[in-house]
Order: sequence, then structure tokens, then C-alpha cells
Amino acid sequence: MSVPFDPEAVRKLAAILVDTGLTEIEIEGKEGRIRVVRAHAPVAVQVAAPAPAALAAAPAVAAPAAAPSAVPADDAAHPGAVTSPMVGVAYLASEPGAPPFVAVGQSVTAGQTLLLIEAMKTFNQIKAPRAGVVARLLVAPSEAVEYGQPLLILE
Repeated sequence: MSVPFDPEAVRKLAAILVDTGLTEIEIEGKEGRIRVVRAHAPVAVQVAAPAPAALAAAPAVAAPAAAPSAVPADDAAHPGAVTSPMVGVAYLASEPGAPPFVAVGQSVTAGQTLLLIEAMKTFNQIKAPRAGVVARLLVAPSEAVEYGQPLLILE
């Protein structure tokens, strides 16, 4: 049994992902289900139909690969990496035009606010887990961040 899918619907869903900074979106209707996932490296589009137990899901349809991630994989494994505890938008200052919470080369104390992450219209303070010096900032102001993404490196 072939699964009907609308390529234009997939394009529209992919555009919504790019516009909103989301990494995954799924819609379901009478005809079936469309799930579009945007990863950091390759982008995958998966189309599946509601399947009875005897039928297998529809095969995945691959989309063109996106640009490789700007954050090296070893940053997340760095012992001084401060990672995002949630999905949201990172802000390096309390408001536009205000000085940033921290800068590269600055000494910080344990519990000091490093940046904010806005999630569901709530600003969450990301605090230093320990004292140290900010070696690298890995996010830009107003950048969308994922759970577990390294935000900065403390040394």
C-alpha cells in the first residue's frame, strides 16, 4: 500500500521549522501523519501513515543536508562546558543594550548568572556551576539553543 503525501506540505512544515527555530514538527490527519525533523547536521524528513499491525510504516524520505553545526562535538565533552538545561533562546544580557552578564576572560564565581534562556515566555537564569574563567562563549545573543547544547566553557 502506498502512502499519499504532499511534497508541498513537507516544504511548508520545513519552512515553519526554519522560521521558528524548532527542530521537529508533526501533523496528523485522515490521510496519515507527516513528521519533519531538523537535526544539527543532516536534515531528515519522515513520512509515515497510520498503519495497522500487519503493515509497516512508510519509508523515510531524505531531504538535502544542512550546513554542518558550528559547534564542535568536543565542546560538549569539555569538563568546563556549561550546557543548556532546556530548549529556548539564549540572551547574554538582561535587556537589549545592557552589558552582557559575562565576557571571555572574565572570572566568575559559583552561582553567578552567566546568561538567560527564555523558554515559554519565562526567563531562566543559567548560573555558573563553579568558579572559573570564561574561556569561550559558544552562543550568540538571541540564538536558539537545544537541551544539552554547550553554551560556554569555564576553565
